[in-house]
Amino acid sequence: MPQKSSKVLQPRMPIAIVRLDNLDNALEISGALLEGGITTIEFTLTNSRANEVISRVRQKFGERLTVGAGTVLDGMMAQDSMDAGAQFLVTPILALDVIEKSKERDIPVVCGAYTPTEIWTAWKAGAELVKVFPASQLGPCYFKDILAPLPQLQLVPTGGVNLDTCGAFLAAGAYTVAVGSQLVSKDIVRQKDWKALAALANQYLEACR
Repeated sequence: MPQKSSKVLQPRMPIAIVRLDNLDNALEISGALLEGGITTIEFTLTNSRANEVISRVRQKFGERLTVGAGTVLDGMMAQDSMDAGAQFLVTPILALDVIEKSKERDIPVVCGAYTPTEIWTAWKAGAELVKVFPASQLGPCYFKDILAPLPQLQLVPTGGVNLDTCGAFLAAGAYTVAVGSQLVSKDIVRQKDWKALAALANQYLEACR
């Protein structure tokens, strides 16, 4: 069971979730997020090119960015993403085989969970952080209530987190937050407005301090 903060995923550093049908502009998206101060990016495996993109982003940005794979559902997917260079793995569900596979390379997992029992099971299995999803259905008070008897947990609210709520989740004890379409929106990407994306990323960074 993890007993200390992640060395890869830093507290209060928002995780930018890139869940897009088209990843042609992945390098530009990554650069804009970095310009805005966000250094942790998750590319979801809902796009078949995600692992290829993870490799390209890591090659271009090196140690300036921490790049992970999201929507990892089983051990085989975990293996493929780690082979591509993913520095962390994120699951939307309680996927114990992903945790076990990640231990082979000491890669941190943000394991999905919802109920107190699922959260504790993920933590006991070795998840470095636990992704509580969908957080918008639960609210910050849920995190405060969970952490009262279990303060050792490191929770990451995901799903519906926005500029108005990220501070409240952190105040309730969350380790950090993960933000998807509220940050990397299809409209911004379609317009290729990288300055707007960088500015929005900086707003999230400031809201999490």
